Amino acid sequence: MSKKIVDKLNNISPLPEPTVLVTVKTDDKSPNIITIAWTGVFSYHPNIVYIAVHPARYSNAMVRESMEYVINIPSENIAKAVDYCGIVSGKNVNKFLETGLTPIPASIVKAPLIKECLINMECKVKDILNYGSHDIFVGEMVAVHYDEAVLNEDESPDAAKIKPYGYTLGEYRAMGEKLGVAGYSKRGREK
Repeated sequence: MSKKIVDKLNNISPLPEPTVLVTVKTDDKSPNIITIAWTGVFSYHPNIVYIAVHPARYSNAMVRESMEYVINIPSENIAKAVDYCGIVSGKNVNKFLETGLTPIPASIVKAPLIKECLINMECKVKDILNYGSHDIFVGEMVAVHYDEAVLNEDESPDAAKIKPYGYTLGEYRAMGEKLGVAGYSKRGREK
């Protein structure tokens, strides 16, 4: 297979990225939802995650003011609502009303959880970084909620029940079947 360097990325990353809904709330504004694909884990001890939000986005100022947010992991069944929340500004509409998504109270932060999302991570902002087009809000996870329907008998989450999906090259893509568990290649066991 030959390789070719493509100089123009057209602001579309070739990296596969998770697709999440982030909720934010300030004292004087209604809660808002923003779709984020630039998110990930920085550390597991302490539990540090990040979201990248363009400074022009309505939610950027809300995160800066509240210094907290909730990362909500959507399933494939609400993909249309996820797309809507990424293309319409919360400055102009109430995305909860427009999409039919249900806000429920968080346990620590002001921003609500989204009931239809099967995992919700409450985060407090520890740092704000900027290396170009987006602000990176580094957050410490202070509470994680799982819908009981996605937990196995031992209370571990089951990815097949969650059905998370991602974003790459401008498209939403479902995750495929399990390929293996971390370390299976060295342990010599099956997937």
